[in-house]
Amino acid sequence: MPEPPTVLIAAASGRALAHSARRGGYLPLVADFFADEDTVALAHDVVRLEHGLARGMEEQSLLAAFDMLSRSRQPIGVVCGAGFEDRPQLLARIGQRRRLLGNDAQTVATVKDPRAFAALCRDCDIPHPDTILSPPVEPNGWLAKRKGGAGGTHIVTAGRKDRINGECYFQRAIPGTPVSALFLADGRRAVMLGFSTQWTSPTARHPFRYGGAVRPAAIAPAMADALAAAVYRLMQAIPLVGLNSADFLVDGNEFRLLEINPRPGATLDVFEPAAGSLFALHVAACAGELGGAPPRLDGASAAATVYADRDIVALPATQWPDWIADRSIAGTAFKADDPLCTVTAAAATAPAAKALADERLAMVLAMAQSWTHARMS
Repeated sequence: MPEPPTVLIAAASGRALAHSARRGGYLPLVADFFADEDTVALAHDVVRLEHGLARGMEEQSLLAAFDMLSRSRQPIGVVCGAGFEDRPQLLARIGQRRRLLGNDAQTVATVKDPRAFAALCRDCDIPHPDTILSPPVEPNGWLAKRKGGAGGTHIVTAGRKDRINGECYFQRAIPGTPVSALFLADGRRAVMLGFSTQWTSPTARHPFRYGGAVRPAAIAPAMADALAAAVYRLMQAIPLVGLNSADFLVDGNEFRLLEINPRPGATLDVFEPAAGSLFALHVAACAGELGGAPPRLDGASAAATVYADRDIVALPATQWPDWIADRSIAGTAFKADDPLCTVTAAAATAPAAKALADERLAMVLAMAQSWTHARMS
């Protein structure tokens, strides 16, 4: 029996991609910031990128990790998840050495450049918040965002001069519910996979920190059609490939496109179908094989990030429930606000799935109270 094709995965957290890759018949080799227990179990091999949370993706350590992971394998290519939005030059270096299964450096640079993206929205007749590069004279009603930022921790109100630097741009704050569209693209066409609603997990320092997502989003069919049409217009102007997401704010009958995430992202857990694999669909779409109808998704699904609410000296050996993902290994230390794990939930409806995810998140934080001063025995 032939061995499954091997693929390199690089992301802040590679667990969801590795899980979907396994389900799609691939052998994943993962480089990420955590090397969590379940990532290690899913992957054929894992390299933890030291200081990743503090420094982000670094060329030397990442390329060395790829060489180490593929020393006895011939990977068909590299799938890059979250962590490259502000580093198109690193994507270019990867693309020079290996086959990039995803958007190229130029495409990522375009959609993550605030001026270029605003112009793209204008040319495609897609509503988009007012965007400027210099601080507004009157900061009230404006947000400051870091170019290429991800996860919401880079967003602050424009009046926060202690958090604003030359890497920031400014976007007018507008009302609305965050709705994300997950779609598959082949460079010319797109297939809409579904819509999710997202929420924040705010702190005083990070008021827009990502909290989680639930699908399906509670939007009317006409709004779903309008959001999909916006994505299809965008596809006529920029050659996105593979899994991507478009983040909107929906307010009544109006919407604004905030950004494009040009890679597989945080909603993989809630959109992974019971039959099939998003990873396999991503690889096929990157090769120009888009397919037709999206995979069937039954019921509702939610996933929420659990952040440590206190310092934890050393995580004790823990019997994790099966609804917890991104399981850190025993002995891991956490600072308050570090990502601790992910809770997942499935239910018949989106409100029920969200409520169950919230309940499970509270259960984990209650468990964590006993870990505060725990040390390995």
